[in-house]
Amino acid sequence: MARRLFLFLLAVTAELSLTVITTGAVGVNWGTEASHPLPSSKVVELLKSNGIAKVKLFDADPKVLRALAGSNIGVTVGIPNSMLKSLNASIKVAESWVHDNVTRYFNGGNRVRIEYVAVGDEPFLQSYGNQYRPFVIGAAMNIQNALAKASLASEVKAVVPSSFDSFLSESGRPSSGHFRADINKTMIELLSFLTKHHSPFFVTISPFLSFHQNKNISLDFSLFKETAQAHKDGHKTYRNSFDLSYDTLVNALSTIGFSEVDIVVSKIGWPTDGAANATSPTAEVFLKGLMGHLEKKTGSLLRPPIETYIESLLDEDQRNISSGNFDRHWGVFTFDGQAKYSFSFNHNSKNLVNAQTVQYLPSKWCVVNNNRDLSNASARALEACAVADCTSILPGGSCSGIGWPGNVSYAFNSLYQENDHKAESCNFGGLGLITTVDPSEDNCKFLIQLDTSHSSSQIPSLFQSWPLLLLFLLSGLQLKL
Repeated sequence: MARRLFLFLLAVTAELSLTVITTGAVGVNWGTEASHPLPSSKVVELLKSNGIAKVKLFDADPKVLRALAGSNIGVTVGIPNSMLKSLNASIKVAESWVHDNVTRYFNGGNRVRIEYVAVGDEPFLQSYGNQYRPFVIGAAMNIQNALAKASLASEVKAVVPSSFDSFLSESGRPSSGHFRADINKTMIELLSFLTKHHSPFFVTISPFLSFHQNKNISLDFSLFKETAQAHKDGHKTYRNSFDLSYDTLVNALSTIGFSEVDIVVSKIGWPTDGAANATSPTAEVFLKGLMGHLEKKTGSLLRPPIETYIESLLDEDQRNISSGNFDRHWGVFTFDGQAKYSFSFNHNSKNLVNAQTVQYLPSKWCVVNNNRDLSNASARALEACAVADCTSILPGGSCSGIGWPGNVSYAFNSLYQENDHKAESCNFGGLGLITTVDPSEDNCKFLIQLDTSHSSSQIPSLFQSWPLLLLFLLSGLQLKL
């Protein structure tokens, strides 16, 4: 009897282990590029209440890491691209960084479970050219050596997140997948380093960008719809964009001799604003399809990822938008930790759990004063949008249809909220009006910002965000310039 029980438990354990290896853990990216970030303690509560066991950071903010202490959440800390050159040049700089941002959080009982150090944030992105590439490998090696010196090499691994455009297939067939020619040598060096230290390859897979950049990829194919037309590659059939991109990567790795390296999908998601088909209902369909796909182990993946990180936890109103206005709207939750749609990270719940007891500024908005001469209102709106987030009123945004002067009011309010309701931030040469009547229209919500004590005021300047201003001028919005 005891022997049969032992064999049964052994079989169950083996099955569970196989499931973990096959499906991989699902975590989330937590970015903090927000004018009024949700307090770190609230975010950790949000992670825990939604059963999110792993989180990937883009820096090593002490407030964030202190909040994660004792949570038992697996953490990837990030090093910004701006530090790669100095880390490559000096092992001392690397040792100092590791001491300040890793070692100190391993001491004592209330430790942070740091698993990876992400050296750079997609430094091989094609638009960067050679800005960071020469420093990546040296920086990663110095960080790994610093971890070893701190006796942490067995617990923490240095990795380098690679971008969605680091690999490709001109024919569209995964079997022809390869790395970009300009980084092929660097990728061989990186993968040799990762293999030596038994570290995984971190990479972004982006069905959203594939859909927007490739006319042969349909929306249904991107959203895991069973009705989508399949793509064939020899004897293999691909029924969704994720599998197609992922196996393109696997073949790229095999082509340069690294067919066995573990893969972590470090970013994958679907934005909810700022572009065509970037909506909450579409994002819900995508994420439910992705989670179901990973959990059921369906599809034709050559080698499934060991971990997958959803992009992202929260919206960030100060993210760079050079890639598109949608980059500020990847969050599964809004900036204040409220769920955008029905979804769950675990089997114990069907819906997301919102952040609780969130503190907001008073219910006041800044709108255009219709009793004034508005001939200069559009220029004032451009001033506001040079500082504040106006991506929702640009083409493809959820508020792009509200027209003039509603879009002017949206711009005024964005700056007013960013400046914590300071009266002078609703002046605009006498064109602004503070109101307690919510000016939101249909699906266009005029936000009330979070009540935070550390947010900084911004003075409007037409020259601080010229790319956004150019978008305004070319967008065809009824700003009456």
